[in-house]
Amino acid sequence: MDIGKTLYAMRKKRKMTQEAVVTAMQLMGCTISRMTYSKMERNLYNIRISELIALKYIFDVAYEDFFADLEREFLAG
Repeated sequence: MDIGKTLYAMRKKRKMTQEAVVTAMQLMGCTISRMTYSKMERNLYNIRISELIALKYIFDVAYEDFFADLEREFLAG
């Protein structure tokens, strides 16, 4: 299952660069680099709960929005 595509789409919808997302996350207390965020979007990094909380506020979405595509993918089998 691919949460990376969801993160990428949310970032693009907000017209943000990876650098801008990382800066906002750092201001919220997440110790993260652009390389690590890039790994999130490529599904090469397991996202911490604190990072997911920060991304929720940065992208102005509900927690459910992170998992909607994953749930559909799971149910489709």
